[in-house]
Amino acid sequence: QVLLVESGGGSVQAGGTLSLSCAVSGYTYITYYLGWFRQAPGKEREGVAAIYNGTGHTYYDDSLKGRFTISQDNGKNTQVLQMNGLTPEDTAMYYCTLAPWLDGPWDVSRNWPYWGQGTQVTVSS
Repeated sequence: QVLLVESGGGSVQAGGTLSLSCAVSGYTYITYYLGWFRQAPGKEREGVAAIYNGTGHTYYDDSLKGRFTISQDNGKNTQVLQMNGLTPEDTAMYYCTLAPWLDGPWDVSRNWPYWGQGTQVTVSS
C-alpha cells in the first residue's frame, strides 16, 4: 500500500517561508513522479510543482516559479517543497502526490493516482 505523509505546514506571516516534506512508503518501483497540489477554499485544486526522480526534472506552475522549489531525497524517499515569499494567496491545503508515469499534463489532478491527506498552509497579511 502506497502511503504519502505530508508535514511542515503551519501559519506564517506574509513574506515568510515554509518547507513542506512528503515521506513516501510502500512504493516499490525505482522511478516515479512526485508532486504537490493545493486547494484553497472555494477554488479548484491546482498543481504547484512536480519532480521526476529518475532524472530530477522539475515542473512548476509558472506563477510560482522562483518562489517555490521542489527537491527530492531518493535515499530517504522524501520530497521537499520550499516556499519563500509567501503571500495570503498561498493559503491552501497542500497535497503530496505520486504517479508511476504521467499520461497527460503534470498539473492535472486526475493524472495522479496516489495522494496524501494534506497539510494546511495559512499565510496572514
